[in-house]
Amino acid sequence: MKDKDCIFCKIANGEIPSATIYEDEDFRVILDLGPASRGHALILPKEHFKDVCELDEKVAARVLPLAAKIGAAMKEALGCAGFNLVQNNGAEAGQTVFHFHVHVIPRYAGGPEMVTWEPGKMASEELAETAARIEAAL
Repeated sequence: MKDKDCIFCKIANGEIPSATIYEDEDFRVILDLGPASRGHALILPKEHFKDVCELDEKVAARVLPLAAKIGAAMKEALGCAGFNLVQNNGAEAGQTVFHFHVHVIPRYAGGPEMVTWEPGKMASEELAETAARIEAAL
């Protein structure tokens, strides 16, 4: 299924031009127009899924191996020291386009800090209660 109003559906299916670095029957991988670093790419499924909770299992099974392939190519081609995989779900989590996608962000030695947070603290009782609530919802 495709969403006729979704910009990522249009890009993934070649209706809107992009700097494509990889394509197969299920995915198009493009360079991000607003990159966090040189080489920042987006893995876009050609089918429309709002977020990871709606993602088809067949597509999901291929995303992580594809991200590893793209990241390894970035390390070789761009000389980056590593890369982040970022996948946001929901506006509060930073998702701005509601078409499942994965960011592959090259990280360079001496580059800016990205995708970091200050570790919080939680009492063991609160950890146990939180774990029990999530487990019950599964």
